[in-house]
Amino acid sequence: MRRLFPTAQPETQGGADRILQVDPQTAIQWQAGGEVVIVDVREPHEHAAGHIPGAILNSLSRFDPSRVPTEPGKHLVFHCQGGMRCGPAAERMMAAGYTGTINRLRGGFAAWANAGGPVER
Repeated sequence: MRRLFPTAQPETQGGADRILQVDPQTAIQWQAGGEVVIVDVREPHEHAAGHIPGAILNSLSRFDPSRVPTEPGKHLVFHCQGGMRCGPAAERMMAAGYTGTINRLRGGFAAWANAGGPVER
């Protein structure tokens, strides 16, 4: 089935329709509008070197779904450096019983920075 919304696309068919990919430009707009909770699943040294302002660090190596704040009406975005580690984190979140949608940042932190998103160092 082809979707009409290119900025948020399901990764797989079937039950995983709640894990989507979101492009950096859309995530930047969500952040500017206060419409997003961003979770950084990179390691602490990566986060310290540069991170998305307001992102909550919850490293994949020690990922704890209970530490992910969910706010009604806000998009939930997971990101890593290049887009690979946020998938397993999203799967762990779903396995822990989360029933909302998780958006994986396409291209990760690198794509965010390249798209002109704000970065704190």
